[in-house]
Amino acid sequence: MASEAFGASAPDCAPASSDIPLQDGGPPNGSGNGSGNGHDLKGHGFFALALGSIGVVFGDIGTSPLYAFKEALAAASHDGIVRSEIFGVVSLALWAMFLIVTIKYVVFIMRADNKGEGGVLSLMALAQHAMGRRTGLVFALGVAGAALFYGDAVITPAMSVLSAVEGLRTIPALEHGVNNQVVLLIATVMLLGLFFIQSRGTASVGKLFGPVCALWFGVMFVLGLVNLAANPGILMAVNPFYAVQFLAQHGLTGFIVLGAVFLTVTGVEALTADMGHFGRWPIQAAWLFFVLPCLAMNYLGQGAFALTTLQTAEAAGTAMPELNWFFEMAPAALRLPLVLLAGAATVIASQAVITGAFSLTQQAIQLGLLPRLDVRRTSETQSGQIFVPQLNTMLLVGVLAIMFTFQTSSALAHAYGLAVTGTMIVTTCMAFIVMRKLWKWSMPMALLFMVPFLTLDITFLSANALRFFSGGWLPVLIGAVLFLIMATWVRGSQILTAKTRRDSVPLVDLMEILRARAPHRAPGTAIFLTSDPDMTPVALMHNLKHNKVLHERNVILTVRTTETPRVNEEDRVKIEKVNDDFKKVIVNYGFMESPNIPKALAVCRKQGLKFDIMATSFFLGRRSIVPSANSGMPLWQDRLFIYLMKNAANPTDFFKIPPGRVVELGAQVTV
Repeated sequence: MASEAFGASAPDCAPASSDIPLQDGGPPNGSGNGSGNGHDLKGHGFFALALGSIGVVFGDIGTSPLYAFKEALAAASHDGIVRSEIFGVVSLALWAMFLIVTIKYVVFIMRADNKGEGGVLSLMALAQHAMGRRTGLVFALGVAGAALFYGDAVITPAMSVLSAVEGLRTIPALEHGVNNQVVLLIATVMLLGLFFIQSRGTASVGKLFGPVCALWFGVMFVLGLVNLAANPGILMAVNPFYAVQFLAQHGLTGFIVLGAVFLTVTGVEALTADMGHFGRWPIQAAWLFFVLPCLAMNYLGQGAFALTTLQTAEAAGTAMPELNWFFEMAPAALRLPLVLLAGAATVIASQAVITGAFSLTQQAIQLGLLPRLDVRRTSETQSGQIFVPQLNTMLLVGVLAIMFTFQTSSALAHAYGLAVTGTMIVTTCMAFIVMRKLWKWSMPMALLFMVPFLTLDITFLSANALRFFSGGWLPVLIGAVLFLIMATWVRGSQILTAKTRRDSVPLVDLMEILRARAPHRAPGTAIFLTSDPDMTPVALMHNLKHNKVLHERNVILTVRTTETPRVNEEDRVKIEKVNDDFKKVIVNYGFMESPNIPKALAVCRKQGLKFDIMATSFFLGRRSIVPSANSGMPLWQDRLFIYLMKNAANPTDFFKIPPGRVVELGAQVTV
């Protein structure tokens, strides 16, 4: 897709697609800067990659046992709990993981990688390539999936940290002293600390993520195993009959429970989003041979503990209590260290979501879906270490606002799910396009994948939709706002680009004008940034019109974003000679890369384009936008577009151009 990536107030530089082919699978490259914690694992062994993925990829889904079973059983208990309902909830939880995570994502979706990268925007680029043209449907799906991810990124830290801190109430010595206000205070301190360290990078602590989460999963396995041994009959819940029977017998209640059961698979999108960082095979192996067995054992253990509790209540003739099943199935003496470990695991899960949002934002900027934002590298050597200050502040404000609005993890559970199920539907649809167009699957084969999983996705979406008015509206609202922002930016950029092209002079026509009427020549090199190398840059026209000079050497520089995550260095720069005075330079970047013009120009010098960068002037066109009632967008959308432009990062900083060498020439444009 081609769209304005650098802002209407920036130089006329827009990314465009390249013809670099995309692969439809293959071995992992073990590198990149996905939504991981950012420590560069390239060159590490298979075990190191798998261990690293346990901390980053599975952080979110690995904290689901804190609240998923509790919420699902609570949803089923409106008229009391019976034995078959415990079996049904456990069976639903297990089969949600088997069908959605294992079969859909691990077996199918993870094969749809884009040069080793995954995630919703990477899949969008792959689907666009598979279609052979830029389609509105694929674009809308990709933007919707990205927008919904931000809704998940705001809810996950609040939900996971709150659920861990609430475990303090299960400690006998603290249960009366830890009220809801204390829980909120502790969670706030943890979240403030988490967001404030983002600017420093997480490389120093990132190496602990894998081992800490491996310990967390190991503890969950042992807890589950101990309780399973006390009531092994729960193993029968592995039979899907209990899940089907529960849904058939409980009608609308079963549907509500299904929405809560979906909490067991939140975070599944991270499997694809982090492929570029850890590789497909380590992630798949970590899930199949470690994470899945630990999660399954813990849910079985919680079910066994619930059965034991039910039997005790029935023997005493009392109602079954509503407990925090995860923490209370542990011995009282071990609950404090368990809460501390859970707190560490939820912070790691939140960190993975935050850095995932940073990575997604970088991709969105490069693909032209968002205006320029300040994307900082927090490490010179580790590619995944990026920090987006504006987004970090917005996430912090959003997370705290949500936490104080809902106050408990149980209340917040109603907001969780809709964003994730929406993203899953987007993923299924785009994977279907890739299977048909890129992998050349027959229609029956592709439908064999599409129909069952889309049906499953829609079922979960419908179940979560029942929670819309009790909290589900929140991620939908966040997603809708982000979708509107992205759509406005893309549409406004297209209008601006078309208007600029209409008002510009073709470069070949300028050559004729200069031959007929030669201007004064200034020594040195001038580089003009533009999104359309065939048209005369606005800055060049203003320089000729007002300063009446032309430099000895002139470079028309265009930065393009490809539909691949990264570009090989030999394909980075393409130089085309126009005449003795002008050369066109095309600089290609992948959507996972950050533009660096000085580094690209160093490649140009190696290819024979000689100049001294400190004696070179960079001319940027800066456009002042005025709203017009006659443009292609409503007036309110024009104003939103102008607001986004004004808050875009400075192009000099974005392109890493030496500030002392930049000349900006502006013009007023209506949209």
